[in-house]
Amino acid sequence: MLDLAIRNGTLIDGTGAAARRADLGVRDGRIAAIGALDEPARRSIDASGHVVCPGFVDLHTHYDAQAFWDPTLSPSPLHGVTTVIGGNCGFSIAPLAPHAAAYLMRMLSRVEGMPLASLESGVPWDWRSFGEYLAKLDGRLAINAGFLVGHSALRCAVMGERAVGGAARSDDVAAMVGLLRRSVAEGGLGFSSSWAQTHNDGDGQPVPSRAATRDELVALAGALRDLDGTSLEFIPGVGRFSDEQIDVMATMSIAAGRPLNWNLLTVVAYVREGVEQQLSASDYARARGGEVLALTLPQVMPLRLNFVSAFVLDALPGWAEVVTLPLPARKRALADPGVRERLAKGAASPEAGPFRALAVWENMLIEETHAPENQKWRGRNLGECAREAGLAPFEFMVQVALADDLRTSFKTPSFGDDEASWQLRQQVWRDDRALIGASDAGAHLDMIDTFGATTSLLGPVVRDRGLLGLEEAIHQITDRPARLYGLRERGRLAPGHHADVVVFDPATIGPEPVHTRHDLPGGAGRLFGGARGIAHVLVNGVEIVRGQEILDARPGTVLRSGRDTTSKP
Repeated sequence: MLDLAIRNGTLIDGTGAAARRADLGVRDGRIAAIGALDEPARRSIDASGHVVCPGFVDLHTHYDAQAFWDPTLSPSPLHGVTTVIGGNCGFSIAPLAPHAAAYLMRMLSRVEGMPLASLESGVPWDWRSFGEYLAKLDGRLAINAGFLVGHSALRCAVMGERAVGGAARSDDVAAMVGLLRRSVAEGGLGFSSSWAQTHNDGDGQPVPSRAATRDELVALAGALRDLDGTSLEFIPGVGRFSDEQIDVMATMSIAAGRPLNWNLLTVVAYVREGVEQQLSASDYARARGGEVLALTLPQVMPLRLNFVSAFVLDALPGWAEVVTLPLPARKRALADPGVRERLAKGAASPEAGPFRALAVWENMLIEETHAPENQKWRGRNLGECAREAGLAPFEFMVQVALADDLRTSFKTPSFGDDEASWQLRQQVWRDDRALIGASDAGAHLDMIDTFGATTSLLGPVVRDRGLLGLEEAIHQITDRPARLYGLRERGRLAPGHHADVVVFDPATIGPEPVHTRHDLPGGAGRLFGGARGIAHVLVNGVEIVRGQEILDARPGTVLRSGRDTTSKP
């Protein structure tokens, strides 16, 4: 007897093959049959008018800490995601040296926008090895989750205080290679690192991995070469690549004998040449026997900025020394006209590079305010409000923020919401040098809402704009990422595969409006949004989402390299 039968649906198997009418049977957590089912089932789902497809795979998340206070890893399951990869950008929280927890908490709070109070009260920080960390998550999660071994964590564990800004000696590199190999043997899915200039720690200093040389990165990548089921992830920087960045990614891939994916390829028409220049990193790698792939999004990505986390703002010239001050000192500095003048000049200077676009303050939206006197500005254009107040836009912006104890949320324009940019995105999504999958879910909790990338793809992009076929889009977020990371028997609907399944209504699927939800440890808030059109989500054959509700079941597998992944084609 089947445990579950999903009947009368339109089945899209994830491979890119055409949709077809077929039923699906589940037994013991796996797909037992596809087609006409000839045996009874303990439970049935009527999928009439719905699509039945594989669960979505999200390669770029930061749920490493959230897994302890929210084992559902929300809101991802509400958007049909059944498998996530964490530990990206070099920011895993294992292995963990005794002295490193306080530093890693402050680093994650700064660079990934996770409230410090939540990290302090919601995470036990009582493991040491990677295996001990994974063991704490076994049997707790609603969805499948695997974790890369982060470079910054490795540096902290091996080099101590020298990890920040220090050059690694040959013995340091050897120790990091050994620790990485042990961590992968204990289940780590591979290696991640970052050179991005936006990645700064709790003191405003470059995160440990940014001090790594090319040789250090290549040595660590090479440690994976004979370790089955491993992957590489790297953040080279922001904007156009240098020759050094292109070369180091190719060399890391060649050393590991593994594909390397990087984040984030921002696709807008006015930087078309820059998009092609970044994609050319794949051509360079392939010509030398490596494989480098870009991760990109299926939506425009406005940012919500504030002077508390100050992420991105700290990348503006001269800003880090101010926005990394303790909050009382930061408020005093921002109240100083001389400081504000220096900040405004730095933001508008040529040295700001691609971040200079932020300095067009008048184009921002005042999205969320807190002080009673600021309520009248909420939801309005900043430039318009500044004119009404008789102040320059930046002066007004700081005045509003100070009244809100710096908690005001300012939303940037949605760059690239034009027809030329959407057409360029369509080309990129169909380019084998790029992959949809850059949600950053679990990070920047007050800044971005790209956790809804999958439903944004299937609703606004596929149904409303017609930029991809439905089978094509599902292939992009199921089988392609699963094959890239070598996920065993996941990513497609086939007999014998794990029953990670989504049932959705193609006529209504899409992300719900985003709001702030105060449900984090310590009472902190986060941006949150569910989805419409998702009827059922199954993980390993167990239903975890019904409609807009996450159920109590926790059938997720903590993925381990070699056991749950393979490097073989």
